[in-house]
Amino acid sequence: MSLQTDIMTKLKEAMKAKDQVALTSLRAIKAELLLAQTSSGSKRELSEAEEVKLIQKLVKQRKDSAVIFTEQNRPDLATPELEQVAVIEQFLPEQFTEGEVEKIVLHAIEELGASGMKDMGKVMAAVNAEVAGQADGKTISVLVKKNLM
Repeated sequence: MSLQTDIMTKLKEAMKAKDQVALTSLRAIKAELLLAQTSSGSKRELSEAEEVKLIQKLVKQRKDSAVIFTEQNRPDLATPELEQVAVIEQFLPEQFTEGEVEKIVLHAIEELGASGMKDMGKVMAAVNAEVAGQADGKTISVLVKKNLM
């Protein structure tokens, strides 16, 4: 089932259940998908990788907002953002654990013969290609830096 079909099904379920958090989250996904599809002027199908990146972007935006709201002592605004993250994350592929990502990072460093921070870009590119949306960039970056030093 395509992501859009899945989103529409969940949207109908959320409407029937009167779940406002799910409705808001699903409508945000739907809007982003439509914007991405029509951005080039003609409606085109998005690849699965593009869809995953789009969903990861939405999750990151909401997590960043929640952090800012928490820092400003506004839990009333942070809570809905985190609730939306929970709804949106269900459309992401299963995420790797930090240990699994570290194994991939170590393997990439060994395979590329990386020896210092100058090789960080090469390692990041190799790891990102291998994990393909199953780990966030920040985690990968931290692990690459830690293992290249």
